[in-house]
Amino acid sequence: MNTKTNPTVLISGAGIAGTTLAYWLARHGFRPTIVERAAGLRSSGNPVDVRGPAVEVAERMGVMPRLRQAATQVTAMSFVNGSGRQVGRVNMRALRRASDSREVEVTRTDLAEILYEASQDSAEVLFGDTMTALSQDGDGVDVTFEKAAPRRFDLVIGADGLHSTTRRLAFGPESDFVRHMGLYVATMPLDGPADSLQDVVIHNAPGRMVSLHPVHGRALAAFIFRHPAVADFNHRDLAQHKRIIADAYADDGWRVPELLDRARAAEDLWFDSVSQVRLDSWANGRIALLGDAASSVSLFGDGSTLAMAGAHTLAEELAATPTDPHTAFARYETRHRTLVDPRQGNVATAAALMVPATRAGVAARNMATRLWPTVAAASWVRSRLTPPRKPAPAIA
Repeated sequence: MNTKTNPTVLISGAGIAGTTLAYWLARHGFRPTIVERAAGLRSSGNPVDVRGPAVEVAERMGVMPRLRQAATQVTAMSFVNGSGRQVGRVNMRALRRASDSREVEVTRTDLAEILYEASQDSAEVLFGDTMTALSQDGDGVDVTFEKAAPRRFDLVIGADGLHSTTRRLAFGPESDFVRHMGLYVATMPLDGPADSLQDVVIHNAPGRMVSLHPVHGRALAAFIFRHPAVADFNHRDLAQHKRIIADAYADDGWRVPELLDRARAAEDLWFDSVSQVRLDSWANGRIALLGDAASSVSLFGDGSTLAMAGAHTLAEELAATPTDPHTAFARYETRHRTLVDPRQGNVATAAALMVPATRAGVAARNMATRLWPTVAAASWVRSRLTPPRKPAPAIA
């Protein structure tokens, strides 16, 4: 068994899970290195919530004040018809009061940047590179990189998202573990401000949603739509993504034609399948998975919150038995699955709310938001977006 002090850990992915993990590992005496395929920080820019256990992690990292400064100012979701007339509304402030939460909504870009800045002194970072091979034995993992010289690490953690390189190299092909959930999503920033500075404005057609989200004086457009899996889908093929969106929304009203024109011209369009990741085990020897690489819970499932909470738990368990990572990985997985598993059944109900499949479904959703008292409507939204929680592990 390896008994060396200050074990070395390679983390694949400089996103939310990877940077949070680097921060906590360094504070437990590990020596983390992060490898990131992109040349710099990247993100979809879509708004995400930091809530529940992630708030406690952020507070202990000292970043909660910055997250509150970066928070969006959204107070409501406003549903509009093809002519732009409001046909439903949900008060988000009431939703948050009903949940008694300290949560904040920030863009994924801001969250990733704030966490990176908090962790950048904790780890060596290799931007613009990726792993091409992993070979492990009882004492460590030999890593071959696309650009850097080969190196050996005590542990390797894959925090590299839905299309994880680590998972492919150490566990098997993506098709064995990734399940398309019947939807695709795209986001892109717009040059001008949103229609409302406080409302997320949403337009639905059967099986399709378009939204405009106000973010720091600019608008973020999102397309979410029901679509069977595209057989030759390539998550890096921007031209393909634009064709899929244009075909899906070709006949829609409201501001959709204008937004489609912008999507066709966009260079910073983010597009992917709404998918879940399921594995029987998140560890293989000295290699383990974290965040979406291990357990993507889809678009509606608190992925950022779970990434931060999982990173803290993994670092804590590795620190408890640094010479026995196998046992640490097992404890991490047992603890973190209590948060992840309840949310992996969440897609159908959340999709029914945000992307109703039929005209009747759209009408029923709009009617509910108009007729129910504000807090009741907010609670209805929350109940469909978040299944009942099991108690979260305590943050030591």
